[in-house]
Amino acid sequence: MRNTLSFYVDAAKIALQSIFAHKLRALLTLLGIIIGVASVVVVGAAIEGLNVYMVETISKVLGANHFMIARIAHVGDMSQEEWEKMMKRNKRLDWDDLDWLINKCESCKEVGAEAGWRLDLKHDGQDLYGTQINGVTANFADIEDKEIVEGRFLLAHEVEHASLVCVIGMDLREKFFAGLDPVGRTLNMRGLPMTIVGVEGKRGSIFGQSLDNHAYIPLTTFGRMFGRRQSLTLHGKAYDRATFEPTIEQARIAMRNRHKLKGDQEDDFGLVNTQQANNQIDQITGAITMAVIPITFISLVVGGIVVMNIMLVSVTERTFEIGLRKAVGARRRHILMQFLIESSVLCALGGVLGLSLAYGVSSLVRATTPVPMAITVTYVVLSIAVSSVIGMLFGIYPAMKAARLDPITALQKN
Repeated sequence: MRNTLSFYVDAAKIALQSIFAHKLRALLTLLGIIIGVASVVVVGAAIEGLNVYMVETISKVLGANHFMIARIAHVGDMSQEEWEKMMKRNKRLDWDDLDWLINKCESCKEVGAEAGWRLDLKHDGQDLYGTQINGVTANFADIEDKEIVEGRFLLAHEVEHASLVCVIGMDLREKFFAGLDPVGRTLNMRGLPMTIVGVEGKRGSIFGQSLDNHAYIPLTTFGRMFGRRQSLTLHGKAYDRATFEPTIEQARIAMRNRHKLKGDQEDDFGLVNTQQANNQIDQITGAITMAVIPITFISLVVGGIVVMNIMLVSVTERTFEIGLRKAVGARRRHILMQFLIESSVLCALGGVLGLSLAYGVSSLVRATTPVPMAITVTYVVLSIAVSSVIGMLFGIYPAMKAARLDPITALQKN
């Protein structure tokens, strides 16, 4: 056991001595591995960062333990046939549905409603196009865990009496009230003077679409502006993650009872939740990973080929040394393991340097752009392991060539 350990320690020392004796050659050899490992880790960090960013953005917009019931609600792709089927089958949701769900969903922490419309707004000569006007109930800020940075959210009596008040998003605040306190000022919507009572914190954007070009008004005021025939989106919130799924099921059963659906009939409403949205994001980023990561591994393979060529050169240069070691008792497996260890150490060193490069690139991207980068342990371990395996695989042929050398022939070459 001690002899075996001593052999591996000596082999590692010889490998390091060989690498540092030819520093420039080793560096040039490692460039392929360094770039390959850095590519894998940087791409992985970008994908993981994208996943984190999208999940956090959805959490900002929708909050936690939140589900929605609407006439048409679906996560992922929907065919034209499915959409047409839902349009024919599903019923419009109204205030009676909201009252029913409030009374029947006993495990719901909050139940509210929302309706939306897009408007082009104008204020003091400034225009803002495509603003989302959301008519909501007073508990909407609690349902979606909204952050109100100025003023307050809507109050229950304001919804009850269809008051002309609104809470604006950050795009409206920056466009119309830059350098001013917007709370207490008025903003015209469809000819009605809406008093601003609050400003929601910045939510950012997703896929280039701003999430801050919106305003919240009382749902009753929304009906006064746009009519009450529009289908509502009902929103529910569970107390915690443990009760989330049972709460969703209770709400679904309540709506089926409300619409008098029999056991074998399909739901005539759509139901989605934040977990489904997060799962959809995981699927998207997973598909990107499966498509992109194998491409970046090509550079590692190229680096492995370069390592194999350099190791063949090393075998040729050290032919006399190999013959001498065999002459004094070294066996074929000793020579084989020495060169395998040398190629593995070489590639592992390249993996470490590649990780350092990836960390530097990721830090630079984070510091200079809004792109999130998250280097995970998985990609770190994967890159080091793969680079070491590549070193062993591409070092097999040079190592076998060295191990098969005839000691007498090898000693004749100096």
